[in-house]
Parts: sequence; C-alpha cells; structure tokens
Amino acid sequence: MLPAMADCPQTSLVAVAGRSPERARRFADRFGCDAATMEGLLERADIDAVYISLPPSLHGEWAARALHAGKHVLVEKPIATTAAEARTVVELAADRDLVLRENFMFLHHPQHEAVAAMIAQGRLGELRAFRGAFCFPPLPEQDIRYVPELGGGALLDAGVYPLRAAAMLLGPGLRVAGATARVRRSDGLDLSGQALLVSPSGVLASVEFGFEHTYGSSYSLWGAGARVTVDRAFTPPAGYRPEVVLEEQDHVEKFTLPAADQLDRSLTGFAQAVAAGGAAASPGETRWRQDAVAMMELVDAVRTQAVRVTVDG
Repeated sequence: MLPAMADCPQTSLVAVAGRSPERARRFADRFGCDAATMEGLLERADIDAVYISLPPSLHGEWAARALHAGKHVLVEKPIATTAAEARTVVELAADRDLVLRENFMFLHHPQHEAVAAMIAQGRLGELRAFRGAFCFPPLPEQDIRYVPELGGGALLDAGVYPLRAAAMLLGPGLRVAGATARVRRSDGLDLSGQALLVSPSGVLASVEFGFEHTYGSSYSLWGAGARVTVDRAFTPPAGYRPEVVLEEQDHVEKFTLPAADQLDRSLTGFAQAVAAGGAAASPGETRWRQDAVAMMELVDAVRTQAVRVTVDG
C-alpha cells in the first residue's frame, strides 16, 4: 500500500506508524515521510485519512480511534472480527460523517463488472448457483494468521473473499444454510472450511477457503442457460489480463479483458470520496458501510453453524 500511496496523484503520504519505532523509521525514510507513534499519528492536524493494516483483532479498535480523532478510514478486511463490533464502528463513522471503507481490493477490478453485465443481459438465464473459492498453501509457522488472539484463522483471512463475492453478485440478504471447518487440535484455530448459503431469490451458493491447499482463487455462476467462470478472481496482479469464460450447451466464449490495478483503484476511490467532502457528499458510502456489517453477519453465522473437524496442524 505504501508504494501505491506514494504513486497515487490523489494522495500524499504524510506519516507511518507502528509498534516498532525503528521499523516505522525505516519505512518513513524509504518513502520520504514522517515516522510517528500510532497515537501520535492520529493527533496530527495535517492528516485527513488513515489506512489501517493491523491484524484483524485490532481493526475495529483502531478504526474507532481514528474516527474519534476525526480521520477518514480505509481499513483492511475484515472491518472487525464480529458483526457487533462492525456495527459499532459503522455507526461511529455515520455519526461523524466520515468515510469508512473496508479494503476489499478485488471489488474494484472491472472483471466483475463484466460478469455483472452478462447477468443483467440475460446471458446466463435465470441464476441457479454460485461457487467461490480462495485457498492457498500453509503459511510460515510464525505468521500472525496462526494466532487466534490476533484474529487469525482461515475464515477471517480467506473465507471473507468468496463470501463477499457471493454478496456482490447475488445481492443482499444471503443466509447461511450450513458450514464445516477443519480446526487445529491445539487451539481450535480454523485452517480451512466451507459454507452453504442461499439468496432471497433461491440461488444456492457454496464457498471454500483455507490455507492448507494448493493455490486457488476463482468463482463461477451457473444459470439455466450458461455458466461463467472467473479465475484469479481475488488477487490478479496489476499487469494481468483476466479471462472470463462463458460456457453454453454447445458454445464457449472467452473474453480477455484489459489489465487493471485493483489496489490503485481501491485507493483512488477512497481518496475521491474523502476529497468530495465526506460520507454525506458520497451517497455510495452508505452502501459500503452496510455491506461491511452484512459481511460480518455472514461470518458470525458461519462460525455458529460450522461442524468442526479436529485435525493436527
């Protein structure tokens, strides 16, 4: 994010902060900005907005601190670790008319707009099913995603991606019908899982996630007339040209789309909302906040309903 901020014409990188003053200073020297303590950064009058890249268990707390300090907030996903915490932060942003966005960068990639256009044009026929997956190999043993106290686990790190994609394409009102999780014997941390959902219109959805797999990042939508598939759905590199595949009974079309930098688009969209004068001046901000809470409601439901399988890990 720091290189993106330094390169974005709509942002000026003012200061970085972290738990280690030495590391903060190294980053500050590299990117030509000030180093600060986390508390000190929020007290600065020359800062309009902050980006929060802390572990998930600290997202809600520090987003709230930044909002109390009058700063607009771009916070890494997920916005919090529970729906209740998400609601608290969202209500605070609304009360203070501050922009609050959850940094799901993939939402800003135009390949998903191409899929939505196919749905709107009736290319798939009536939708029947959605399937999404985001999985990758085991992480280094010391990775924070293996620390329960920091909001670790596969659901909060990987599962939120296909859940968010399902909500993006199927609309609000998704309900969790069932879930399973493979959890670590030593502490119950979830290493992988799956969930079944249903939309208000009756579209069935399944999502898979985890960090004990070979890499996979995709989703597909199946309709009465055709199926569309998107590979590298969540983390396409900036120079990657996506290929969207449409399969009909006796016909296959492949659409190669222009490359797009979803990180830059996410940052630019946030900066534009801030520059417009805050949340009230950007009507779309209400939807961002509603979607963030709805996402955590799905996460809570997956947690509650998951049948847990204990594994060594």
